Amino acid sequence: MSDPDQNPDGPDGSEEPGAREWLIYRGAGEPHDGIRALPKPPPWRDFDGGPLVAPAPETDSTSTRRLGAFRHMAEMHRPSPEELEIINAALYLRRPLLVTGSPGTGKSTLAHAVAHELRLGRVLHWPIVSRTTLGEGLYHYDAIARLQDTQIAASSRAAGVPAQVAPAGPAGGIGSYLRLGPLGTALLPTAIPRVLLIDELDKSDIDLPNDLLNVLEEGEFTIPELERIAEREREVDVLTHDGQQVTIRDGRVRCRAFPFVVLTSNGERDFPAPLLRRCIHLELGRPDHERLATVVRAHLGEELARVGDDLIARFLERSRTEQLATDQLLNAIYLTHHAEPLTRDRLADMLIQRLDRPR
Repeated sequence: MSDPDQNPDGPDGSEEPGAREWLIYRGAGEPHDGIRALPKPPPWRDFDGGPLVAPAPETDSTSTRRLGAFRHMAEMHRPSPEELEIINAALYLRRPLLVTGSPGTGKSTLAHAVAHELRLGRVLHWPIVSRTTLGEGLYHYDAIARLQDTQIAASSRAAGVPAQVAPAGPAGGIGSYLRLGPLGTALLPTAIPRVLLIDELDKSDIDLPNDLLNVLEEGEFTIPELERIAEREREVDVLTHDGQQVTIRDGRVRCRAFPFVVLTSNGERDFPAPLLRRCIHLELGRPDHERLATVVRAHLGEELARVGDDLIARFLERSRTEQLATDQLLNAIYLTHHAEPLTRDRLADMLIQRLDRPR
């Protein structure tokens, strides 16, 4: 028999008051301002970037698509106690969260769920492919466009075009040709953390995980093009990944509140030990019937979740031996609701095809 002093639940199995008071993210889906109660970071993760920039834009339609248009009608599935503890550990320790699991288990959705509940604004999304480089995530400098604008301005002056008509040169200076990427924007100094989704890191080439190490550890990066002109132009205005204008000082970006970084992986490759030790690891298992039903209610409403209950059961049975994704189930329930009853099973089988079979 377990020791009641070691059991956070009451005698009836319910959670005792105060058992989870340390949790900032609760997984309930109801927005709150709990992020402001987050304690100061540990000394080795305390950053001092500044001056502070404007907060993140409001959550956009991307999160609505991820979390479901009917999420206000369906109680969000609460993560398991272990999942909640791991997510909150990443928040407290200011460490990236490495989320692994099979396709369709909700890895990417987790970033949107945290941003929605903690009111952290629009999620910055950085999808990874085999050609992705660290520089693309930090910023983009369009040197070719700047050179072309300079040449056009010089040609106009040489041709004697009046000054009031001819372009004077690159409008706005070098900052007009610089734009921060999703990672670069996440590292801007903000009062509360941004949410950054680095999606499918296992699809990157062999160098990217190692290239990320220093940036994620130090919480800063430099823009050489701005560092070179810092003596004569200390402050330069550039655009963020959100399309907002911010001021970069001395060519350096350093965070204040370390972003909540979610790195997802389908397990197609292993990552180097130095990256793993800098991350908090969360393995998402396959959802059960209750979680799948909640997902269906959040996206399609109560009625379709009820009439599609048999498809949920069949999906779960097949997923024991086949690789399937949750969006296949959503597609099947939505389409079969509008189709003729006689074609329902055939359409469902057509849409829910195993993903681990070569084609």
